[in-house]
Amino acid sequence: MENKQQRLFLVLGSLFLTNAIIAEVIGAKIFSLEATFGIPAANIPIGGETFSFNLTAGVMLWPVVFILTDLINEYYGKKGVRTLSYIAAAMLIYGFIMIYGAMQLTGADFWLKSKQQAGLSDMNIAFNAVLGQGLFIIAGSLVAFLIGQMVDAFVFSYVRRKTGHNMIWLRATGSTLVSQFIDSYVVLVIAFYWGADWSLGTVLKIGTVNYIYKLVVALLLTPVLYQVHRWIDRYLGPDLSKKMMDSAISS
Repeated sequence: MENKQQRLFLVLGSLFLTNAIIAEVIGAKIFSLEATFGIPAANIPIGGETFSFNLTAGVMLWPVVFILTDLINEYYGKKGVRTLSYIAAAMLIYGFIMIYGAMQLTGADFWLKSKQQAGLSDMNIAFNAVLGQGLFIIAGSLVAFLIGQMVDAFVFSYVRRKTGHNMIWLRATGSTLVSQFIDSYVVLVIAFYWGADWSLGTVLKIGTVNYIYKLVVALLLTPVLYQVHRWIDRYLGPDLSKKMMDSAISS
C-alpha cells in the first residue's frame, strides 16, 4: 500500500510541477482566443471598457494544475499541496536564474543572423525579448502562485471538512473561485504593469478575462475531475482510498 501511495504522489506531483513550470514560461505570450478560432472579437462592454478574450498562453495549462491541486489535496491534504507548491516555487526561482544566465551569454555570429530571411535581424534580441519578458512573469507568478495555492488548499480543506467525501465539485470550484481571483490579477500586475509598462487598464482587462476563462474551464472540467478521481480510487482500492482521504481531511 505504501508503494501505491508513493507512486501516486510521484505521478501527480510530477504532472503538477511540469505543467506549472511550462505555464510560466509560455505565459509571456498574449493571444486572442477569438482570432485563434477565427471568430470576431467579443468586445463586451463593461464599466465603459470593452473586453475581448485576450489571454496569456499559460491559461492553457492552468486548468490542468487546478485539477491536480484538487486531487493532491483530496488524497494528501494541505500538507501535500504545500510541499509541492514550495518545490514548484524553488524550481521557478531556479528557472529564473538559468534563463537570466542564458540571456547574458554572447550569441554566436551565425546564430545571430540565422533568421534574417524570416525578418529577424538579431536572434539575441528576439531571445531576450521573449524570455526576458518571461522573467517578470516568473517573478509575478511566484508570488501569485504561492498565495493562490495556499488559499486554494485552505478553502478546499475547509469545504471538505463541512461536506466530507461528498460534493467534490463544490470544494473544487469554490477553491478555484477564490484562489484564482488572487492569482489572475497579482501575476499580471507584477509581470506586465511593473515589468512591461502596460497600462493598469489593460492589465485589469486581461486579468478579468483570464479569471472568467479559468472559472468557465474549471466548471467544464468538473466531469474530468470526477473521472480521474474514479481512476485513482480503482488504482488504490476502496480501503486505501478511503484511508487516505480520511487522513487528508484531518491534515
